This record gives sequence, C-alpha cells and structure tokens, in this order.
Amino acid sequence: MNIDKQTTKSYFFFFFLFIALTRVTLAQQLSLDLGELWEGNYNPERLEAIRSMKDGSHYTVLEQNQTSKTSTIASYAYANAQERKVLFDSNQLPESLKISAYTFSKDEQKIILETLSDPIYRRSKQAVYWIYNLNTKELMKLSEEKVQEPLFSPDGTKVAYVFRRNLFIKNLIDKSVAQLTYDGDYQTLNGITDWVYEEEFGFVRAFDWSPNSKQLVFMRFDESNVPLFSMDMYGNDTYPFPYMFRYPKAGEQNATIDLFVYDLDGASQEQVLFNEEAYYIPRMKFAGGDHSLIIQTLNRHQNDLKLWRWDTQKKTLQLLLREQDDAYVSINDDLKFLEDDSFLWTSERDGYKHIYHYDKNGKLLNQVTQGNWEVTSLYTYNSQRKEIYFQSVEGSSTERGIYAIKLSGKGKRTLQPTQGTNGATFSSNGIYYIHSYSDEQTPPVYTLYETRKNNPIRELLENKTLVEKLSSFGFSDKEFSTIEINGNELNMWMIKPADFDPSKKYPLMMFQYSGPGSQQVANRWADSRTLWHKALANQGYIIACVDGRGTGFKGANFKKSTYLNLVKYETLDQIAAAKSLGALPYVDADRIGIWGWSFGGHMATHCLLTGNEVFSLAIAVAPVTNWRFYDTIYTERFMRTPQENPEGYDLNSPLNYADQLKGKYLIIHGSGDDNVHVQNTMRMVDELIQADKQFEWMVYPDKNHGIYGGNTRKHLYTKMTNFILENL
Repeated sequence: MNIDKQTTKSYFFFFFLFIALTRVTLAQQLSLDLGELWEGNYNPERLEAIRSMKDGSHYTVLEQNQTSKTSTIASYAYANAQERKVLFDSNQLPESLKISAYTFSKDEQKIILETLSDPIYRRSKQAVYWIYNLNTKELMKLSEEKVQEPLFSPDGTKVAYVFRRNLFIKNLIDKSVAQLTYDGDYQTLNGITDWVYEEEFGFVRAFDWSPNSKQLVFMRFDESNVPLFSMDMYGNDTYPFPYMFRYPKAGEQNATIDLFVYDLDGASQEQVLFNEEAYYIPRMKFAGGDHSLIIQTLNRHQNDLKLWRWDTQKKTLQLLLREQDDAYVSINDDLKFLEDDSFLWTSERDGYKHIYHYDKNGKLLNQVTQGNWEVTSLYTYNSQRKEIYFQSVEGSSTERGIYAIKLSGKGKRTLQPTQGTNGATFSSNGIYYIHSYSDEQTPPVYTLYETRKNNPIRELLENKTLVEKLSSFGFSDKEFSTIEINGNELNMWMIKPADFDPSKKYPLMMFQYSGPGSQQVANRWADSRTLWHKALANQGYIIACVDGRGTGFKGANFKKSTYLNLVKYETLDQIAAAKSLGALPYVDADRIGIWGWSFGGHMATHCLLTGNEVFSLAIAVAPVTNWRFYDTIYTERFMRTPQENPEGYDLNSPLNYADQLKGKYLIIHGSGDDNVHVQNTMRMVDELIQADKQFEWMVYPDKNHGIYGGNTRKHLYTKMTNFILENL
C-alpha cells in the first residue's frame, strides 16, 4: 500500500492530538471535583481543642468562624446547654490574628494564645504567643520573636519557652526575661527534641516544670556526631540554596542526650546521672510526688524499657519497672499517676496491650484488663467511683468501643459498644464525657453523656449537611470482610462501582500502607483519599484494601511477625490477596494495580517488581526504597542496624529487583521531603534506567512528605487518576 508522506503526517498529527485531548479530560470524568476535594470542601465539622475545666462542670472549645475569619475560645457547662461564655475573642488581638491553639495555666486564670504559627517539621513549629489574664483582661506578648513550646509554671507566674535552641523564662509579674542556657547552636538543642526524636517518639517539648515551680528539667541534645543531610530548596530566586539538618540514618550515630534539673532559686543546674547507659530518653515528666521526676529510658535495640523515678531533693534514682521483649517495646503516653501515687501502665506482656496497676514503688498490684483484644486508649480515672475509662477493640479489631472498669479489674461495663469508631473526652472528674462517633456511613457526631448512668444529655454537633452534599455523587459504601491469606484472617474493605454488575469483569486497584502497628481497614468516616477512591470506583474500578501481617490491633505476635524483615511478609500477603481477589468472577485478573504512600509506596514498588505476574500497575508516592536511607529510631526498632541485619535490608529492597519491572510504574516524590528523602526515588529511578526499564515519574519542587500546598494536591491526584485511567 502506498501512502504519501503528507497523509502520514496528518494521520499522526490527529492521532496524537486525540491522545493528548483524551489525557486532558480523563480526570475530568470523575464526578468529584479534585480541587474542591483537596480544598477541604468535603471535610466534616469537628469540635476543636476540647479542654475540660478543673471544676469538672465546664469545658472549653476553640471555635473558628470561617466567614469572619475570627477565632473564639468559649466555655460551656456540661449540665446546662444555655450556659456559654466567651473567654477570648481574636478581635482582641492586633489585626484580629487567628488563634491556632491555646493552653490554660493550672489555675485557669491565664491563657497562652498561639498565632502566626510556622511549621518546622511534622510536629514542631514556631509562633507568636500571647498571654491573656482572664481576671485583669491584660494581654501581653510573650516575646517579640517567634518562639517554641511555651509552658506555664504550675503557679502561673512564669512561662518557659525555647528560642534559637536555648531555654528562656519570662516572669509574668515584673515582665523580666531570664536566659537559662547559652550553648544552643546548629549542633546543640536545649529543651526541644532533634529531628528523629520528634518524628519517631512523637514529641517536641523536652522540658517540664516541677510542681512547686522552682525547678525546670530539660533535655540537651548534642548532635555534633550526627551526619548532616542536605537537600536543595529551589524557591523563586536565581540560585537554589541547600537546606541542611542533622539526620541519623540507620546504623549511624544518634545525638547524645543529657538530662538536667535547673534550680531557679540558685540559678544552677545538676545533671541526672544513670548507673548505666540511657541511650534513648523517650519520655520524662514530673509526676507521682512533689520532687518526683519520672523518666523512661530505652536501649538502642528498643527492646529493654526502664521506668525510673529521680528524687530531685534526695538526688536518688529508683527503678520502678522494666519492660523487655524479643523484638521491641512500643512507646506511648498511657502512664497515669493516681492520687496515692500508684500508677497505671499499659503493656503487651501477655500478647495483647492491656492496663496494669502498680503501687508507687513499682510493685504490680493487678492486671486490670485482659483478653484476646487490645486497649487502644487509656482515657482517665474517676477517683470517686474507682473506675478507669478506656477504648478498646474488644468485639472487632476494625472498630472501637468505650468501656469502664473498676481499678480492681472487676465490674466492667460498656459505655459505647464496639460498633463503628467511638472516642471520648472526659471531664476532669470523670462525671461527664463528650462522645464522638463515626462509621462508614456516618460523619462525626458529638454527644454529651453523663458517665455514671451513661445517659445522653444532648447532641453537640452533627454533619447531616455533609451527608446530603455527598449523596448526590451516588458513591458506594465500603464493604468490610476478612480474607484468608497465608494462614491468617486478614481484614479487608472493598468499594464497588455504584452500578456494579456481577456478570462483568472489573479492573482492581489495591491500596495499602502496611506499616508496623498501622491500620487502614477501619469502620470510620471517610477521609478525602477515601472519597477519591469512591469516585474512582464509579469510573468502573473495584478498589480494595487488605491489612496484612505486621499491621496493628490484632495482638503483638501478629504485629511483630515482620520483625527484621520489613516488607517481606507484607508483600507476600498483598500478592496472595491480589491472586485471591483476581479469582473472583467479577475481577479482571489481568488488570490489577496497587498504590501507596511512604511505607505504602515502598510496598507498592516491591509488589510490582516481585509480584510482576500478578500486578500490572503500581503508583508509589514518597516511597522508601531501601531502609538504609531511613532514620535510626524507626528503622532499627523493626530491623536492627544494617551492620547486624544486612540481608534484611537488602533482600527486601526494590532497588535490587528493578530488572523485574514488567507493568506500568509511576513514582512520585517531593524534593523537599525531610522525612523520606527524595534520594530514595532518585536511587530507584537510576536502577530502572540502568535496567533499561520505562516508567513515569514526577517530582514536586520543595514539597515535603505530605506533598501539599496551593494546587499541589489537586495536581498530584489528577496525575494519579490519569495514570490509572490510561493504564489499568
């Protein structure tokens, strides 16, 4: 056949024009507007920053008026719906600044107000803070500079804070400011944690006041031996600039931690010395007595946790208890001291996380809860009724119930059954609680309850308008079930198209995270990502999620079964689940994809490469590609060091399987990711290039691990939508 060149050119021009136009409009097929989705237009209303007042009869909330762009701190009476009092209105601030957080003094006569907050890392921030006196109505700026982590002294006369890595105290009576430390610099931090502590132990403020307001305990981090990590920030100027910070990768040196008690009267400090190495100090606070400093220490392997009491008067150190495990011991905030200085503690020592009661010297009095289920939150203790209030998964690992139990371990009663997801904020005396509830079909509902008889008093907030708004899209609900994989009953949800026809075959897109102790299969209200999944399902896809081995709330053995081999068994479970789902009569086994973010991105990549006969597509967002690139605390908790466990690191790294790529692959990262560095993606990209494999990738300039800001989230999800619609 003879076709002239001009005809050929015209043919290809219109062909590629058609393809280009098709790609532009693919994401527009979704009934859900991605711009509105990531602007928060489908987010439920919530009660923000609930605080129970010390009288046990009132609570406060932070109310944001979206219309006037103002903030109000208001108090309400538990027993009287009509009793509302405005404690502070942001109109009282210069330029009507928005309040982003607030903290009361112990006597509740003063408030610290947070404004103009700038994020640093995941939890850390600096902000302009104000002190408001509820009695005198005086408003005072804490500092002319943006500072970190302000904290009232117990007597309410002083505020300690951190500025440029040094500790300061402001006297609220004479307005004077005292500087406590002077060595804070690029490698020394006083009173705040370093990057890895903040990310993995989950706290920033590393100081606390003694009950008599005369001492301040603080941690000092010496990062001089921690390697520097540098990443270019491109910005809008002619030259990019390197952003450098101390980041200890697996097997590298961590910061050296010292603990000091500063005496305000003598303007002197004394170091707390341990009779053995305290490699990590994941928690410390004054509790259990006037001079009692409670400290948790942890070895580098994180399988030997010790709870200490340091007497700041006698200068003595007492070991209260010790937790050891063949794998690792988890850190949490469940430690609660009671009026007699005995304390509550949670442990997995019997295979499930339960509550234990110890006397003030660390002698075990009794195990309060027990059974083949886990306590998920330890709320509070009601001293009058001698009742502990807690949340657990008793009845279903995918749901949450709320319970009361006597300190003796007897008389357990159900406050809210294990159906859907129940949460609670109790009054300071335990007489009332604000109940939050959601499930797959119900956005958050807040209801006030009286605890003793467990009677509802009134509804505080509901989201019926949101339900009506979303009903027009005709989304299907998640279908919850279990699937037997590799000898385990794994939790699963599935979303089918609204016009699902069991006689047809649909492509399957699997989503997962899979990290240790995590959970994606839970009966709770959808987040924005779930709404995107539902919109995608209505384009003719089945979306499924399976929580494999290593995920949480099914006991310690299930969670810790992946120890020393992260992503090995998790990957085998996802591959087996894909095979099992692919055998369903309405699933097209030749079109199965998988995606995930962070740990889930690692998983998606590893599944596509090592399960290339099952998966035909994968999307990895901000993935780890070798655990050698990730931080010490997280990685070594589950893998030990690369020096001790090289095979665990390398045999489970997708970098070593790039030549096995067969399906379609999209990898996405933010170049400013301080958490999972873009180095992970660059190394994966290079391995694929050297293996002569074609793939797609996207780097978002200067974006961190969350990849958001401006139009970024819309762009990211549009790109993923188009990739799926074109290739699966």
